[in-house]
Amino acid sequence: MKKSNWLLLVLALVLSMFLAACSGGGDEEGADEGSGNEGSESEQQEGEQGASGEQVLNLAESAEIPTMDSSMATDTIAFQWLGSTKDGLYRLDEEAQAEPGIAKDHEVSEDGTTYTFNLREDATWSNGDPVTANDFVYAWQRAVDPDQGSEYGPYMMSGVIQNAEAIAAGEMDVSELGVTAVDDYTLEVQLEQATPYFESLTAFGTFLPLNQEFVEEQGDSYAQEADTLLSNGPFKFESWDHGEGWTVVKNEDYWDAENVQLEQINVNVVKDIATGVNLYNSGEIDRTALSSEFVDEYRSSEEFQIKDEPTLFYIKMNQEDEVLSNVNARKAIQHAIDKQSMTDVILNNGSKPSTGHMPEGFVTHPETGEGFREMNGDLITSDLEKAKEHWSTAKEELGMEEVELEYLGGDTETAQKIDAYIKDQLEQLEGLTVNVTSVPFEVRLERDTNMNYQLQNSGWGPDYIDPNTFLNMWLTDGGNNHTGYSSEEYDSLINEANTDLAQEPEARWENFLEAEKLLMDDAVLAPLYQRSVAQLQKPYVNGVYVNPMGADYTYKYAYIEKE
Repeated sequence: MKKSNWLLLVLALVLSMFLAACSGGGDEEGADEGSGNEGSESEQQEGEQGASGEQVLNLAESAEIPTMDSSMATDTIAFQWLGSTKDGLYRLDEEAQAEPGIAKDHEVSEDGTTYTFNLREDATWSNGDPVTANDFVYAWQRAVDPDQGSEYGPYMMSGVIQNAEAIAAGEMDVSELGVTAVDDYTLEVQLEQATPYFESLTAFGTFLPLNQEFVEEQGDSYAQEADTLLSNGPFKFESWDHGEGWTVVKNEDYWDAENVQLEQINVNVVKDIATGVNLYNSGEIDRTALSSEFVDEYRSSEEFQIKDEPTLFYIKMNQEDEVLSNVNARKAIQHAIDKQSMTDVILNNGSKPSTGHMPEGFVTHPETGEGFREMNGDLITSDLEKAKEHWSTAKEELGMEEVELEYLGGDTETAQKIDAYIKDQLEQLEGLTVNVTSVPFEVRLERDTNMNYQLQNSGWGPDYIDPNTFLNMWLTDGGNNHTGYSSEEYDSLINEANTDLAQEPEARWENFLEAEKLLMDDAVLAPLYQRSVAQLQKPYVNGVYVNPMGADYTYKYAYIEKE
């Protein structure tokens, strides 16, 4: 960073920790194979014993929910509230292990390709209908139906569920999808090949069930309002004031309602961190994110928390653009930003520079237990001189001296400030002008899907617990690629890892290591940081689980304990 701008930027620039990750999750997102044991019993008992006072939780989100249609959802906010109001086959417990949802248990064939789920018979929808195996068949078929236009359905199911890829391509009928209702309470799933992470997939939002009769009755209005939604989970929507907030209340018809202590969760859309802090201090919300300007002020508070996440932020680069089709231009952008100063001074919240496309502490080698990030090392580091060399080469190859690029960022106050920092850093490259366009989160998702951008601040959280969740998104024509990147070598590494090597964990791991190196060498994206969230949370809030994939938080076992 230019010294003349340093002091002003340090004072001015802060980051919204509510910047969303596109997908995923995914949760986003060795395989973590949950046992399906009940678990969480001590936490449930603690909640029953400790709950006191009004059981109402007040929260803030940084943006509106783009959609509550599980077939169409692609972002962390949607998946948060889908996960709060619906049960899939499994949920994640406090240790990120699979615990029963609608499935009581399951069996797996010896070759790992056939799963048979035994469903509970006491689960109902909020309109009184029973939850049956057909609700999963319908939902999964709908998610890969090309007429539906889902992004995540084909992305999550292709190469996993039998025939999903061909169906999504319009080559087979949806009825050929490898999912069958043997009877009302037995669901059989046929996989293309053994899939180490399949059990954790069943806890993800795209795999949630849908009540076919209700969805088709609502038509285009389905999931657009509180009264065009159904719940089969711990909570159900009571109201939804678009752009302002929403309220969910305890679902008294939930099969496990006796273990749900909260009666109501109120959510306000709050785009500005300072406003969130004011609401927290006035007692109107029970948790708020903190940006750097507030971290030092509240660090000594007993209510201060750092929440580490396996979520990565990076700059996506549209390779169909004339300038960004040049690999040296992309490499210059990769190295130009001082990421250490960004995390140490500007973020100031525990976030750390990202040097690849796999988070620290997310997955470990199936035999040695060594972390993926540690094994592959620092692939992309901040190096302004290297950036300038690549930029000079790029301008020669392009025949340009002056270059303008649009940078697509968020519309919150703090998002705009971090985007201004990145603009300043990139404009250290001689002749480069960066024009920042700030848009609402939902608009950014739409522009990303349509590849209507040049540079874009983007993020990704895991959709399941496996290296594949961060690496298969860059396959040629992948549902979440949206960069124009295509590499036969990269495709081969990922596809082999998920087919021939699916039951050879060590060889599969080596493919993923090589794929990440290739991804960085091809300069598909410019890593920025791995997110941690600095926040304040009221001491009377208990039993909230933090998840590594899917919904960021589980509120099923949360409770309020006030004297």
